[in-house]
Amino acid sequence: MSRVAAIDCGTNSIRLLVADVTKRDDGTAWLRDVHREMKIVRLGQGVDATGRLHPDAIERTRRALVEYVAIMRRKGVETARMVATSATRDASNRDDFFGMTEQVLGVPAEVISGDEEARLSYLGAVADLDPDEGPFLVTDLGGGSTEFVLGSGTEVEAARSMDIGCVRLTERFIHSDPPAKGEIEQAEAFARESIAQAFNVVPVEKTKTWIGVAGTVTTLSALVQGLDVYNSEEIHLSRITLDNVREITERILAMTHDDRASLGPMHPGRVDVICGGAVVLRAIAEELSNRAGIGALVCSEHDILDGIAFSLV
Repeated sequence: MSRVAAIDCGTNSIRLLVADVTKRDDGTAWLRDVHREMKIVRLGQGVDATGRLHPDAIERTRRALVEYVAIMRRKGVETARMVATSATRDASNRDDFFGMTEQVLGVPAEVISGDEEARLSYLGAVADLDPDEGPFLVTDLGGGSTEFVLGSGTEVEAARSMDIGCVRLTERFIHSDPPAKGEIEQAEAFARESIAQAFNVVPVEKTKTWIGVAGTVTTLSALVQGLDVYNSEEIHLSRITLDNVREITERILAMTHDDRASLGPMHPGRVDVICGGAVVLRAIAEELSNRAGIGALVCSEHDILDGIAFSLV
């Protein structure tokens, strides 16, 4: 058994998982959570427009990482891996970011490709599901990118990453409060075009079970369930229908910033970008219904963070 730490630094959030990993006789691994935490740092602030990481965003991430390193030391972590995704791949000043992370963490963070991001997300997402429910389509709806990966068991058949996410779509299209009809239509048209391109590469018609991961998906599940506060146990492996997705998206898009902020399960750092995320999720759900007859989404709390931890075995 090894105690490992996985850090996922995305466009909107930075997350830590400390876990004990045990390798079974058949070669598969089992995780036991020791500590799991998320902070909104908005690393991708303005990247889509400027091509650079904002100094304030790098500093917010540094402060979060310092806290994570202190937790890792207290918990006796033996091995750590940090991956950085869409925002850092796009930034011209990414060396500033990676110099900071290596100084704080002691090991360099890794920029992973969209395909590797998809593979790790898939491994984490399917770990708690019966293999007989596959083939699985895992959708990782992040801040700057969204990954689709199709597979059975632990084997990946096809994957595609596209540059749409809750932060990127919001910054590009949604500027009114609440969002204006024209803004929503433009955002949705852009999302649908990207999704269609991805589905021409990933044979989603084979999908038996659709799994969604990351904060947009889990927050919308909490709202559909009417939870007063965010509750991971209630959200993990919950199932929401296409009608649920449509209804909660319409509700969110009609709200002002203050209305959204007052929702119990809504993280303060997600208030500004949940509209963009909901538009993307609705577009995916409707396209999957048309192409594969999929009418429900399994919402998973386990994702790329768990996949990173598995990779350390």
